[in-house]
Amino acid sequence: MTYTMPTVAVIIVNYNSGKLLVESVNRVLRSTIPVEIFVSDNGSIDDSIMLLKTSLSSINNIIIIENNFNHGFSKGNNIVIPQLASEYILFLNPDCLIEPDTIERMLETMAQCPDVGMAGCLILNTDGTEQPGCRRFIPTPWRSLLRVLKVGRFFPNNPLFQDFNLTGNPLPDKAVNVEAISGAFMLVRRSALEIVGPLDPDYFLHCEDLDWCMRFTQAGYRILFVPDVVITHIKGSCSVNRPIFVEWHKHKGMLRFYRKFFLDKYPRPLMWLVMLGVWLRFGLVATYYNYRHLINWLGASRD
Repeated sequence: MTYTMPTVAVIIVNYNSGKLLVESVNRVLRSTIPVEIFVSDNGSIDDSIMLLKTSLSSINNIIIIENNFNHGFSKGNNIVIPQLASEYILFLNPDCLIEPDTIERMLETMAQCPDVGMAGCLILNTDGTEQPGCRRFIPTPWRSLLRVLKVGRFFPNNPLFQDFNLTGNPLPDKAVNVEAISGAFMLVRRSALEIVGPLDPDYFLHCEDLDWCMRFTQAGYRILFVPDVVITHIKGSCSVNRPIFVEWHKHKGMLRFYRKFFLDKYPRPLMWLVMLGVWLRFGLVATYYNYRHLINWLGASRD
């Protein structure tokens, strides 16, 4: 039987990604199969969109949507979805660099698994190490509490105390089911998306991918991790100048995630403890970034 390659749309939500956006788009354009690219720009104030427009000799298969406002990741993607007619949609971060055969190989895998709603691949840092989050368990309140308390180090072989990130585990030798993948690279089957619905717009940045993975699973779809398809994610490049802003939305998103899926499934005292831990962690992280900023400022003033 002849395999017919389905149509693919790639959505890239951009916010001040600079030259990385250009590199990411060019990598997608080198794909071994035809793709249509949608760049949803959330009101960038840098030159990323200008650089993209001037670097392209043709934009016939690229549509740039300038939102003129930072809607966040979920809304930035959802704005594009109604315009698509493709069988598959790849949600890709602007600081992700794929290979020419990345999309084709992922599609071939998904074509063999009709009950798979979304799939992710092995995501590497620039130093070649595996990036946490590309394969993981859902961070339930119990798992999150264990992570904060670092209980797992006392019971390394007990699955009850296992970390939700699977980064330290050996890579599987074939595609496997996972509870969650990273929002940096999500290949989604359009027919599944129409049943599950779009990303939750009430998340601004972070945790919307976990929310979606939960909803896909609840709808009966499998989530696949494909270890032999590898990309690079230059993580944090788009938010390096706003660390506290990013951390605020990360922690706020986690609280929404807990309330949405676990509030009625765990004892209230445990949920209160976990939520308190989330805000305490944010306070510590914000204090650290403010302290580092002060030290850098004092160092610069001496010079």
